[in-house]
Amino acid sequence: MNFDLKKLDLEAAATEKCDLLAVLVTDEFKPGRHPISVLVGQAIKQGDFSAKVGKLLQCYGNAAAAARRVVLLGAGDGSARAVRQAVLGLSGLLKGPQIKRMVLVSSGPMASATVSIAVQAVAEASYVYTTTKSKAEARALIRCVVGVADVAPVREGFDAGVALVAGIEFAREWGNRPANFATPTMLADAAKTLAKQPRIQCKVHGPAEVAKLGMGAFMAVAQGTEQPLRFIELHYRGAAKDVPAVVLVGKGITFDTGGISIKPAGEMDEMKFDMCGAASVLGVFKALAELQPALNVVGLIPACENMPDGRAVKPGDVVTSMSGQTIEILNTDAEGRLVLCDALTYAGRFKPAAVIDIATLTGACVIALGGIRSGLYANRDDLAAALQQAGEESLDPCWRMPLDDEYAEGLKSNFADMGNVAGRAGGSITAAKFLQKFVGDMPWAHLDIAGTAWKGGAAKGSTGRPVGLLLQYLLTHAAAPVAAPKPLTQARAKAVKTVRRASSVK
Repeated sequence: MNFDLKKLDLEAAATEKCDLLAVLVTDEFKPGRHPISVLVGQAIKQGDFSAKVGKLLQCYGNAAAAARRVVLLGAGDGSARAVRQAVLGLSGLLKGPQIKRMVLVSSGPMASATVSIAVQAVAEASYVYTTTKSKAEARALIRCVVGVADVAPVREGFDAGVALVAGIEFAREWGNRPANFATPTMLADAAKTLAKQPRIQCKVHGPAEVAKLGMGAFMAVAQGTEQPLRFIELHYRGAAKDVPAVVLVGKGITFDTGGISIKPAGEMDEMKFDMCGAASVLGVFKALAELQPALNVVGLIPACENMPDGRAVKPGDVVTSMSGQTIEILNTDAEGRLVLCDALTYAGRFKPAAVIDIATLTGACVIALGGIRSGLYANRDDLAAALQQAGEESLDPCWRMPLDDEYAEGLKSNFADMGNVAGRAGGSITAAKFLQKFVGDMPWAHLDIAGTAWKGGAAKGSTGRPVGLLLQYLLTHAAAPVAAPKPLTQARAKAVKTVRRASSVK
């Protein structure tokens, strides 16, 4: 699908020939004299429509516009969140075969970030999965024009939105594929296609290379499957070599049976989504290829299946991780942390500005946060704040969870340096504490996306999250690292002291 950005107001948009003219109507709408404005005013006056978010009115063959269909969308205060909700209301229409070209325009001004969200919402509303369907009709929508009052101020947001669509849909594609169409080898091949883009390089490590690296925890998970593991290493080099990279580590369990600690049969098919952390890393690199920003990023994906055959690792087995620490595998269904811990150790060789792992790690996080926010853990406040801010700005939110040392008590083992589980209580936190044992002094964050990476039920499918959060973080924060504090002059020191004294008064 192609997106175009064009200078259009309501009057000009009415002259655009298309299958659908979607008009975002905000609370600040004031009726004018041109036909579209008159149409909106009449609809509101007659009580057939309001600017409340979620309200929608379809108009066919209207003389007010050259479009075959005009749809009025209530956009409330015109915020990014309201616009997203309004555009998603078009989902049923945009998934049909009759809409090939559309124009989206607002009755009020749209900020750059709002334009980005609007572009993403159009793509989300029209997304159709077809890869393993013999008679599925692909997305009919081929072109969307976004009309704005002035192009220049919103160009950056528009470009970011288009890049995010490419990245999110790449992640959704690989997340949605069944496990026999998304094996570790196939996932590695997908990564190699990204290396055809400028500034991106890909290296794939096979079983022999992984063994040489000493990744005993990763290998233990993969030993029960016929599918060979793959350790995927991606590099995006957009800045000078001496600029520290941000390392993204994505859990790539392409199917998770639970191993010997086998899962219940109900909804086990959804364990094809257990590689959505890996898919999100691929999606970020797809977006970086589109935007070509001036920063360095490394992507690491430990990819394998977790199967229960005669060679599979058993509860009680002890394995040695790449870090040299030994792990008693008390539950083979807690395999994600085992593949991630070796990848986190490997990440240290890049001396990263930050390392962020992304994983569908625990059902406990789903219980804690549902499907709204991803769980966020971090060993530095500045990194946590930056990621939380990026989540709010991208409408891909997360929520910071605790990392108190006491939560690690349950990981103690009589037979190894640690166990891989610590009981049911605080399961998402204890999983994060396990991972923390492998990051040393690196600035580190962990995103548990078990509740946000996919949806079940009638809407079953990958969401592409948290590609939006990650790209927002990279563009906003990684490109502008926090500078070391400047020495205080005598005058500045006095001013700071005065402000601190004033702020302490309640």
